[in-house]
Amino acid sequence: MPPLETARLTLRAFTQDDAAFIIELLNDPDWLRFIGDRKVRTIDDAQTYLQNGPIAHAAQHGFALGAVERTCDGALVGMCGLIRREGLDDVDLGYALLPAYRRRGFAHESAAAWLACGFERFGLKRIVAITSVDNVASGRVLEAIGMRFEQRLRVAGHEEDSLLYAVEAPRR
Repeated sequence: MPPLETARLTLRAFTQDDAAFIIELLNDPDWLRFIGDRKVRTIDDAQTYLQNGPIAHAAQHGFALGAVERTCDGALVGMCGLIRREGLDDVDLGYALLPAYRRRGFAHESAAAWLACGFERFGLKRIVAITSVDNVASGRVLEAIGMRFEQRLRVAGHEEDSLLYAVEAPRR
């Protein structure tokens, strides 16, 4: 899939060269708190995570979580994309940013771009997102891009309840 471009960001597929960034992101305290420990500590762990996760998912579905780069300097700021998640009937929008890049609108910008791509390029009729119950900031981003809270539920692989947000494809 070709990269998506927004006003300030390039959203592209992950490559094995992103392994060091993956270690940093997946070990951020907020990632560990809100998403969970993926036990990615070494370059080998990160390359395995990338190969068996986003790279394999993209090969199977045509979309996946990918890198979020700041266009002005190529800095990797986070990940964002669409995934098929076990336990959810609909495609899931996910994102995470490094602490230095939060509260700058990058989550909103990248999530909105992937939402539009899901509807326009992939013809999805409905997209969902899940957050931890106490991740208020993430819920605000989802509401700002047009998603609405639907229910509290337990998703496979999660030890605690999550909040499910959803949005239907725009009518044409």
